[in-house]
Amino acid sequence: MNNKDKKIKPGIRAEGGAKKVPVGLTQEGLEKLLAKDAAITVKELEEQADELAASKVFEDDPTLKQEVLEANLRLASTGLAPLTWGNVSQRDKSGKYMLIKPSGVPYETMDTEDLVLVEIETGRKVWGSKKPSSDTNTHLELYRAFPGIKAIVHTHSKFATIFAQLRRDIPAFGTTHADHFYGPVPCTRPLTEAEIENDYELNTGKVIVETFEDKDPLAIPAVIVGGHGPFTWGSSAKKAVDNSVALEACADMAWHVLALDPDHPPVEQYLLDKHYFRKHGENAYYGQ
Repeated sequence: MNNKDKKIKPGIRAEGGAKKVPVGLTQEGLEKLLAKDAAITVKELEEQADELAASKVFEDDPTLKQEVLEANLRLASTGLAPLTWGNVSQRDKSGKYMLIKPSGVPYETMDTEDLVLVEIETGRKVWGSKKPSSDTNTHLELYRAFPGIKAIVHTHSKFATIFAQLRRDIPAFGTTHADHFYGPVPCTRPLTEAEIENDYELNTGKVIVETFEDKDPLAIPAVIVGGHGPFTWGSSAKKAVDNSVALEACADMAWHVLALDPDHPPVEQYLLDKHYFRKHGENAYYGQ
């Protein structure tokens, strides 16, 4: 008789004494039972660990849920993200996790319990009943590459997206732009067909990181992805949304400047320097 077909005597306990083996169970059946029990135990342990991690995140950062919810709702109220065309995430205080908008949930019904907590290093969902935003892997790649940024926003705001579709940088034409962005807001190169077909959202993050190889993401807290749309970031979810509002205003003005004068030159460097550094420099003094 094959070893796997041997009957196991009733009353014998499974390894560790967890439970009795049913009458007539074969060796193969016992192995399956033990494997099933082990898998359940591992899953339960992971769930318990995730629950503890999430509890610690929200205990240490009690306003995180509300900040991320309010930032996402503000995208809708400002008109930057019609329908569900946008998302906001923010790191927790430890920097190990991000809280992000759920996928496909209308802004008018969204609440704090719809948000999703994701581990930045692994991309694993730790807390939340919904699926995280479809742009989650883009956010994760930016957090991994740019440790100085604390929150990220993605929209399809009208004028910034026009420049993305043109695959053209947003020029710095004046002091309004200079108050927020130290130079033109860059447009990424187009993604290749292979990059789109394989890990599209992750590769979107990678092409943004590539675009900033010779730029400071803290001095230019925005980018437009060629053929796609804008991403902004900042020191908080609120600040990242502020930067999205500013980006759209600057793109709107730049579009109209180019409509009137396609060859209009950028703002003088010394004027750009003055406006950027009086607001963001070491000796900043400006505030309206």
